[in-house]
Amino acid sequence: MAKIKKASESLTIMTNIVLPNETNSLRNLFGGELLAKMDRCASISAARHCERRVVTASVNHVSFNHPIPEGGVVVLESKVSRAFSTSMEVYVDVWSDDPINQKKIHTNSGIYTFVAVDEFNRPIPIPDMIPETEEEKERYAAAFRRKELSLILSGRMKPLESVELKKLFQEPQEPKKDKK
Repeated sequence: MAKIKKASESLTIMTNIVLPNETNSLRNLFGGELLAKMDRCASISAARHCERRVVTASVNHVSFNHPIPEGGVVVLESKVSRAFSTSMEVYVDVWSDDPINQKKIHTNSGIYTFVAVDEFNRPIPIPDMIPETEEEKERYAAAFRRKELSLILSGRMKPLESVELKKLFQEPQEPKKDKK
C-alpha cells in the first residue's frame, strides 16, 4: 500500500462528564469505564488511519495515575503512534479537565494495538504512518521496541532476533581508529 498518512490525521478527541453510574465506591471514575472509553477513542483513531474496520488486538499498557471524580470532565486524546503491516499501535492520553478552576491534569495513558480487517475478519495491509512532532517521533520509535518485546514474550520471536531491544542492552563500542 503506497499511501502514507500523518499521525495527526488519526487524532481523536472525546470529552465526557463523569456520571454517578460510572463511578466506584470512592465516587471516582471506575477503571473499567475508563478502559472502555479509551478503547472507543483508540478504535476511531485506528479506523481513521486505515479507513477500514478495525479490531482491538491488545491493550499493551494502561496507567492509572490520578483519579477522575464524579462530575469531572474527562478528555481522551488518541493518535496512531506507529503502523506496521496490518496492525497499528494507538496511544491514548487522558486528561481531567476542570473548566471552573481552569486546571487540566494528565491522569492516565494507554497503548492499544488494532488490526485492520476485511469483510471476512482477515487482517489486511494498512498505510504507513509518518510522525511529525517530537512526541510523535519518540512514540513511533518506542512502538517498534514494544512490538519486538511483545513478539518475544509471545514466543513468536527469539530474543537474539531482536533489532531495537538488543541495542538497549549492548555495551557501547569504542570507535575504531584508522591504522596508519
